[in-house]
Amino acid sequence: MSNPNKPASKAKRRRFAFVKADVFSARALEGNQLAVFLDARRLRDSEMQALAHEMNLAETTFVLPRPRAVEAKQGVRVRIFTVQEELEFAGHPTLGTAFVLRKPNEREVALDLNVGRIPVRFEELDGKLFGEMQQRDPVMGSFHDKRAVALAAGLEPGTIDPDLPIQTVSTGLPFAIVPLRSLDVIRNFNPSWKRMAEYLEPTDAKFLYFVTRETVDRKARLHARMIFYNGEDPATGSAAGCCAAWMVAHGVARPDERVLIEQGLEIRRPSRIFVRASRTGNGIVNVRVGGNVVELMRGEVFL
Repeated sequence: MSNPNKPASKAKRRRFAFVKADVFSARALEGNQLAVFLDARRLRDSEMQALAHEMNLAETTFVLPRPRAVEAKQGVRVRIFTVQEELEFAGHPTLGTAFVLRKPNEREVALDLNVGRIPVRFEELDGKLFGEMQQRDPVMGSFHDKRAVALAAGLEPGTIDPDLPIQTVSTGLPFAIVPLRSLDVIRNFNPSWKRMAEYLEPTDAKFLYFVTRETVDRKARLHARMIFYNGEDPATGSAAGCCAAWMVAHGVARPDERVLIEQGLEIRRPSRIFVRASRTGNGIVNVRVGGNVVELMRGEVFL
C-alpha cells in the first residue's frame, strides 16, 4: 500500500517552463517584471492563480498552445493573472508575452486574450527591437468630481489640474485618468488603496491612473503613477492605452502623435511607455502602446 505522506518522485512531478522578462524598458532590472509560463495546458485555474501568487509580480501570463492553423487565425491563447485575480486585459503582460513568443524575423504576434484578439507588431527602433500592441478602441466613460477623487487619494483639491478632466476610459480595463498639477505633487503623495477602492467601487473605473504634464525626462509628455492592491505598478500598459485616448480627446497629444509616458521612477523601476491614438470624427480609435522588453531569466516550476 502506498504511503500518502511520501513525497512524489521526481518522475511524477509536472514541470512547467517559464520566462521572466522586464517590460517597457531596454535595460535589464528596470521596467515592469513579468513571468510567462510557456505551456499551461496541464494547469488548473486554481493552480494558475496560485502560481501568480507565488511569483508575486504585478502579472503572470499562461500560454495555452493550440494547433498552428487556429493560432494563425485567432492568435495564441493567453490568460493573465495578478496575485489576486484573472484579468480580461493588461498591457505589459501582452507586450512581454508577445516578445517571449516571437520567432526570429517575425513581424507580428497576435494574442487571444479574454478581451479578444490583440496584435503586437515589431520593428527596429533606435537599434533595438520595439513592439507595439493595438488595443481595443476605447470606451470613453464618465467624468469624476475632482474634489471627491482628491479626498479618496489623500490630496488637496487644488492639486488636481484645473484645465483637464478626470475621466474613465477603457480599452479592456477601465481606468480613471487623474491629472495633477505638478511633478512635486505626484511624486510626494502616498495614497491609501483602501480609500481609493471604496471610492472606485460604485464607479465605472477599476483603478486610478495619476498623471502630470511636468516630467523628469524632457522628451516625455506625461509622468505617471498607478497604485493598486499589490502596491505600485512600475508600468501599466493598459492604463497607458486609456491615457493615449484621453490625451487625444483633451488636446494633450495630437492624433497619431507618438508620445512618451514615464512611469515607475518613484519605486526605482523606470519605465518608458510609448503611446498614440487616432481620431475619426468625434471618436478616438486605433490606440497603440509600445516599448522594449528584456528577457532576464528562464526556469522551471515543479508541481
